[in-house]
Amino acid sequence: MIRFDIQLFAHKKGQGSSQNGRDSISKRLGVKRYDGQVVDAGNIIIRQRGTKVHPGLNVGLGKDYTIYALKKGVVKFENKRNRKYVSVIPVEE
Repeated sequence: MIRFDIQLFAHKKGQGSSQNGRDSISKRLGVKRYDGQVVDAGNIIIRQRGTKVHPGLNVGLGKDYTIYALKKGVVKFENKRNRKYVSVIPVEE
């Protein structure tokens, strides 16, 4: 009498994990105060990567290119020589 020792293996592969499901958190970039809005000194006007918008009068430029108000006033956007500028026009109190 002949005996066969047969080992049966699984015929389905194990379930792999999905390659989806990764995303980076948003950086919240963009314009925070629009043309005509009143801002206080220190208010952030624009968060940006690089100088998409350049600083004009009474605004500062942070090391991360954030544009912020240096004086209380009204925000003014303008285009000059193929560049966008943002300024703050001081208000009389």
